[in-house]
Amino acid sequence: MNFPVKLSHIMILTGEPSGDLHASHLVREIKQLSNRIYFSGIGGTHLENQNVDLFYNISKLSAMGLTEVIMQFRQIKKAFDLFKKKLNANTPDLIILVDYPGFNLKAAQFAKDNYNIKILYYITPKVWAWNKSRLKKIKKYIDHAALILPFEEKIYKKAEIPSTYVGNPLVDEYSENLPGVLFRSKHLLSKDKDPLIIGLLPGSRKAEIKNLLDIMVKAANLIHRNNKKVNFIISKAESIKRETLEACLQIDKKKYLFQIKAGPVKDIFLKSDLVIAASGTVTLEAALCYVPTIIIYKMSPVSYRMAKLLVKVKYAGLANLIVNAEVMPELLQNDATPEKISEKALFMLDNLFYFQNQLQMVRKFIGKKGASKRAANIAVYMLKNSKCSFEFDKKP
Repeated sequence: MNFPVKLSHIMILTGEPSGDLHASHLVREIKQLSNRIYFSGIGGTHLENQNVDLFYNISKLSAMGLTEVIMQFRQIKKAFDLFKKKLNANTPDLIILVDYPGFNLKAAQFAKDNYNIKILYYITPKVWAWNKSRLKKIKKYIDHAALILPFEEKIYKKAEIPSTYVGNPLVDEYSENLPGVLFRSKHLLSKDKDPLIIGLLPGSRKAEIKNLLDIMVKAANLIHRNNKKVNFIISKAESIKRETLEACLQIDKKKYLFQIKAGPVKDIFLKSDLVIAASGTVTLEAALCYVPTIIIYKMSPVSYRMAKLLVKVKYAGLANLIVNAEVMPELLQNDATPEKISEKALFMLDNLFYFQNQLQMVRKFIGKKGASKRAANIAVYMLKNSKCSFEFDKKP
């Protein structure tokens, strides 16, 4: 008599598009290790493509900033109520949390208090930047943390939280031997250069576009005034309408200098000699492509004062934090002026090869590819074992 094979059940929870992408890669790697797992959860298109049984889609859930979160409170509550209902109806063997700490730490607390389910956290809260009190919740409710930034290891070890540095998933996205990178290295040494390209990355939120794009365009004009060989590509994020970017160029007499480009930001990295970018994960991606980068950011004076009180880090840029040195110059708040940005850019254009070499340290510190695979090994191990301690034979 044949009995049906019992499937293990993993519930995976994420709340933003970037988390959805990384979560889907993790699910794909887990499936490589075992085909006897049923996946359910909260996610988006990428998890759907991995046949995860979603009980809530993040297209209604993603929110950034206090005001937006309050406005979307009803949707967040609805998602959480569904999560509780699904836990009761089909209790998972393992919950994997991916980023989105405000929601996920509450989910972890509820799951532990009511069901004592094993929990893995992949892409953990940025406790190194702010809200270190979250370490207490992580220690209480998380069985294992899969860390993606090397400097997080020391923090979690000191807090006595079971954790493993698995490497950074972005390394998988950016090969060390990208054709564009190799071309640019030869290009920088050439005496007869083609026109130089500067990528402008103003961000993916309306507030960032409002605060940064005009400054970038004015800086670009100052750069071009001093170096006629420079042209510019403006990155259009999926969340931003093209008309929003075009409106910033309408009053510009030299708008022919600017090309607006949608699609993967990697395409801009492979074409650019230099990037001027809003502070964020995209600057780490630029580092992995060895693109010399100026990091800028500007917010309202009130928000900046609050951020200074809450955020306790030496640098804003991830690449700088990883190597503990300013390999990407930072011009923040009052320093984010067209004059200072253009001055720094012109200096870097004369020293591109130096700044590109500086970025080699980032890849060295961050480790090799395979973060999703290492995290998948931890997940499968946790499914099969009552104890959640896990060590790799070799670090990434």
